[in-house]
Amino acid sequence: MTLTTDRAKTLGDWAALAIQKHFQKVTKHEADVLKDREPEDLHQMRVGIRRLRSAVTGFAPALALPKPAREKKIGKVGRSLGTLRDLDVLQQVLENQYKPALPEAEQKSLETALVGLGNQRRRALERVKETLKHQRYQSLKQALKKWLRQPDYQEIARVPIREVLPDLLLPEVSKLLLHPGWLVGTEVREGEIDILKELSPQMVEKQLAAQGPILHSLRKETKRLRYQMEVFAEFYGSEYEAYLQDVKEIQSILGQIQDSFVLAEFLSQELKSEIKTVLPTLASQLAQTSYVAWQQWQTLQQRYLNTETRQGFHLAILQPTSEDI
Repeated sequence: MTLTTDRAKTLGDWAALAIQKHFQKVTKHEADVLKDREPEDLHQMRVGIRRLRSAVTGFAPALALPKPAREKKIGKVGRSLGTLRDLDVLQQVLENQYKPALPEAEQKSLETALVGLGNQRRRALERVKETLKHQRYQSLKQALKKWLRQPDYQEIARVPIREVLPDLLLPEVSKLLLHPGWLVGTEVREGEIDILKELSPQMVEKQLAAQGPILHSLRKETKRLRYQMEVFAEFYGSEYEAYLQDVKEIQSILGQIQDSFVLAEFLSQELKSEIKTVLPTLASQLAQTSYVAWQQWQTLQQRYLNTETRQGFHLAILQPTSEDI
């Protein structure tokens, strides 16, 4: 079965379309990932797996998937690819962005860490190859190929897509807006939320050390919502697009904060010493990157703690454009 967007009318049609698109992306890059040719191949396959998992989760009410093709099976493959991809990103950032600007002594220390990173990457690559050659992954592929040839649905799949768009998207929007990460760096007094502005870099560093994992969790929620919103963007207008762009920006800013944290943690573990001691210049650069991202985050945080913004987000989801437009 090959669906196109102009022929897709029902909830089931759009579920199959999304699964078909992302599954094709996964299989397209598989051979090159096994050959370890370019980091971009791994990145694209990982994105495909993530979006495939989001599609299977988001369209779950409409789907009757075979057990080997369910969300948990896809997630295991994604975690394996993700570990390798994270190491690739670490290597690229350290070698291309940070190393050239470091004093010679710090460059030598960083080179030691990069050797350890290379060893970790080789082990992660072997695990990826094992994952992609394992029977579980092969069964996942065969199950999805078979399902796509003759999709099996729940009864709700026959409903026209426009009638259920808000029901698909609003639960994801609510998960994002109710996430505790929005309250990081705030104080709640008598029902009023005050954002702690003008924090010094040192105070921001303490906030992130204590509550960085909560912001990382919020970032993952934005990513899940982004993928779902992108699937249905053509059903909506400019207001919806503006909220989608905000979601992308939140994901990007929180990603910068998380990347700085991961870099510092990796280097401390690899060099068996506090990064501020061994790589003071790099530690200062990472702290500055986090501080700038934090200030950008607070602007979006203030916007989305505003009642009108949150209500507007819900209203935008409730109002898909007319089919005649």
